[in-house]
Amino acid sequence: MQKDHQHRTQRTTHPLNMLRASGLATLGTLMLGAGITSFIGDHDSANTARVHSIHGTASPHNNDPNNRASITPPRTIDPFMQKGLHWLADAQHKDGGWGAGSYAKQDQRDPHAVTIDPGTTAFTAMALLRAGYNPLKGEYSENLRRALDYLLTTVEIYKEEGPRISDVTGTQPQRKLGEFVDVSLCAQFFGRVLPTLADEPTLKNRVEKALDKCVRKIENSQKNDGSWNHGGWAPVLQSSMANNALEIAQENGRAVNDSVLERSREYQKGNYDPSTKSYRADAGAGVELYANSSGQRAAAKESKKAKDILVAAKQAGKLRDGDDVTEDNLMKAGVDRKQASQLARAYDQNRAAVQKLDDEQMLSGFGNNGGEEFLSYMLSSESLVVTGGEEWLKWNNKMHERLEKIQNGDGSWSGHHCITSPVFCTAAVILCLTADRDAEMLRATSGKGITTGNVR
Repeated sequence: MQKDHQHRTQRTTHPLNMLRASGLATLGTLMLGAGITSFIGDHDSANTARVHSIHGTASPHNNDPNNRASITPPRTIDPFMQKGLHWLADAQHKDGGWGAGSYAKQDQRDPHAVTIDPGTTAFTAMALLRAGYNPLKGEYSENLRRALDYLLTTVEIYKEEGPRISDVTGTQPQRKLGEFVDVSLCAQFFGRVLPTLADEPTLKNRVEKALDKCVRKIENSQKNDGSWNHGGWAPVLQSSMANNALEIAQENGRAVNDSVLERSREYQKGNYDPSTKSYRADAGAGVELYANSSGQRAAAKESKKAKDILVAAKQAGKLRDGDDVTEDNLMKAGVDRKQASQLARAYDQNRAAVQKLDDEQMLSGFGNNGGEEFLSYMLSSESLVVTGGEEWLKWNNKMHERLEKIQNGDGSWSGHHCITSPVFCTAAVILCLTADRDAEMLRATSGKGITTGNVR
């Protein structure tokens, strides 16, 4: 355990309010895939609203037990999580960055004694952002604004060519996840912060250009097999981060190569062994947890789309209430054979991955907690938010209980192998426990973004 961290100010939190944009909706309701919804988060009296509009593909049955979690408001941020957020804010460097530290010095736990890096900065800023804060107003606005300034400057001044966005190398995330993971993490942050910048068009334009630059670098560094397995101990996690970054960019209306995304998802599906109903761990350092969570995350949106299509078909009388997601049933719903096969495959693999989450041996990962375990839990949380159902409620409760027990006395979390950085680990835990606050962006399957046919 680390010593209790002395905080400079006392912070308070207020419950998150959920408001449906439809005039027929009730307060506190969030429906999976239903029409156009808005998400408004208010965490303190000075915090501005965050609004996201999502166009769903179908409206699920309100009385469907598999969608029960879809109409549950996000869980309030527990006091132990607030302590973690406070620790992260205090761990920020004056120039706006955070650092995970060098892999050569895994025993360095002082967040101010390490070199900052863009990947860890983006990852940590995402944790503050997902908790409901933004760069314009509110408790952590200064932290987020300084982080955004640092990341924009870093990306803007770096050369267009190549897969990197900075010359910082040898960090713990790079060595364990993959050497180009910084780009994917920055792209995810830029995509998530964009909806909060509607009132600052100049800043919004800078973020859009930086996101586009990251997208180009991600697309051009994809391998022929659909992965981003460039170094790293568990590169399947880097591939997952890249896949997620492209999905988020596309939902923000940015140009994304659809063939790159399709190859990425096919790569993750290719790690699945139908004979054992599990994901092969060879791309995840032999740890099944990493491959399972990455595969689950990559299949989540297609799995949700398959469920939504089936619900709409049942409402239209094309299918019976008891019909499950299968290739034949999707075709009866009006989907062509190729897409029906793709969606049914994703649905089956996602369901198998969810069932694996009950396996404590698989869930233990490497055997003790490192940043990779926390990141994997985050990916599973995001996946379950996308697909909804009782599985999400069960998992979310389980993670809150599990992770609160291992929190350090100062409010941080730290790893015991590989990624030991308390900054990275704390950010991953907060992201895991607040995934439902990103529900609408995570669930978006509208494909509203622009797709291109060529890698630029």
